[in-house]
Amino acid sequence: MKAQSFWQFMLEQQDKLLTQIGQHLGLTFLSLVFAILIGVPLGILISRKRKFAAIILGFAGVLQTVPSIALLGFLIPILGIGAIPAIVALFIYALLPIIRNTFTGITGVASSIVEAAKAMGMTAWQLLLRVELPLAMPVIIAGVRTAAVINVGVATLASFVAAGGLGEFIFGGISLNNSNMILAGAIPAALLAILLDKGIALIQYSQVNIKSRQTYIILGIFTAVCILSMLYMVMRSNDSRIKAGFTPEFMGRQDGDLGLRSIYGLQVNPLVVSDAIMYKAAYEKDLDLISGYSTDGRIKAYDLFVLADDKKIFPPYFAAPIIKTATLQKFPKLEETMNLLADKFNDSVMTDLNYRADFLKQTPEHIAKDFLLHNNLYKPPGSGGTGTIRVGSKIFAEQYILAAIYKMLIEGHTNYKVDTKTGLGGTKICFDALMSDAIDCYVEYTGTGLLVLLKPNQQVLGSVSKSPSDTYNYVNNEFQRLYGIKWLKPLGFNNAYALMMRRSQARELHIERISDLKKYY
Repeated sequence: MKAQSFWQFMLEQQDKLLTQIGQHLGLTFLSLVFAILIGVPLGILISRKRKFAAIILGFAGVLQTVPSIALLGFLIPILGIGAIPAIVALFIYALLPIIRNTFTGITGVASSIVEAAKAMGMTAWQLLLRVELPLAMPVIIAGVRTAAVINVGVATLASFVAAGGLGEFIFGGISLNNSNMILAGAIPAALLAILLDKGIALIQYSQVNIKSRQTYIILGIFTAVCILSMLYMVMRSNDSRIKAGFTPEFMGRQDGDLGLRSIYGLQVNPLVVSDAIMYKAAYEKDLDLISGYSTDGRIKAYDLFVLADDKKIFPPYFAAPIIKTATLQKFPKLEETMNLLADKFNDSVMTDLNYRADFLKQTPEHIAKDFLLHNNLYKPPGSGGTGTIRVGSKIFAEQYILAAIYKMLIEGHTNYKVDTKTGLGGTKICFDALMSDAIDCYVEYTGTGLLVLLKPNQQVLGSVSKSPSDTYNYVNNEFQRLYGIKWLKPLGFNNAYALMMRRSQARELHIERISDLKKYY
């Protein structure tokens, strides 16, 4: 089957792309307008009260150093999910260049000009509006220009809080190992930054004459884009009775939103949201229907109800470590040691371990040691002088726990040292890290190996996904043939995709199966 080209993908996804560009512009412009309304007056204030300049500029500088993901994480408990926390975060990042350039521009006006204006009898307001601001305007606009470019880049992270934007394509592509999706988000984002930069530069370097036709045209375009962007933000609101939120990876998978459309006939039109926050969003009624994982501890913590997959779009997702055969030859005791965990888990055991991490906030190391002690597999670590194994993990609690378990198991039963490389993101990053020898092994899922990495045709897919053993044998054989990677023995639990709702709402609406959603979409 011929791979889809980038331009074919862009043509196929043009409606979604235009919507995401509109959302991206809306987030950027709204936050920029608020930053100008707050930042310029603050810059004027500290140009008059210079004793406050160091404090305000320092505070704005500290806010900008906070990592954007962390800032969004701080804002979610206060503002929930959606456009509001994203706009607030972007507003914070835009403040520093606007405040600083306003202060620099006004204080940079020659003292002789200021004195001449005062000698002519100008009041403080007249001096500001007729002399200082016009002369400082190119510097102020340069700050706005910098803030705009920063915000276009940072706005790609808005998809983590269901605020839309081009980040949906980028992070979905990373999760799905789909370069077309990544480029479909990254290239428009880069072009938007360039066009925005050049557009504001026209204002910066033009003769700012209020009677100039060019100035009116530029301001008119700017206003029109702002209005259109706001309209896009309003239009993205979900009018359905059941408000859905799916992860970027789920959106592009056949065992995800694509399967819901083609097999169940459901046009859900969900928000795209990070799995780190979607469970709590469902619990707090910001979302009603989410795409989750069947062994996630937050199902128990938030009393969510898993809908029955009555048309079987979710294949088996049995977990097993994958590792290069060359690595197994280099470390002879490794395979035997790692296989000590084979069938030591089941769905309820893994759900309980995840619950302890997600809800009880126990550390992965604490959970790992308890698990190994319970199964009589814990031993104190050896000297680690024979070699070092690098164990990777994806970016959710279950993977952190499994990485910690393997670290303790290997160090206790062999003389190998283990370095963990956790939080590597989605499937693409972990698999690329394994292929490039950045890590030696990580835990993968048979369904992910089948659908995301191997991508067989429908005939093969139908024949190998009938049973967990068929799926495992197929992915193991194909991985060894194509990549020189071996799947070790399965751990025993099946962490499949699932759709879930609040139990009380599912009971109220009489929804037990995915097919029951048809009357609401």
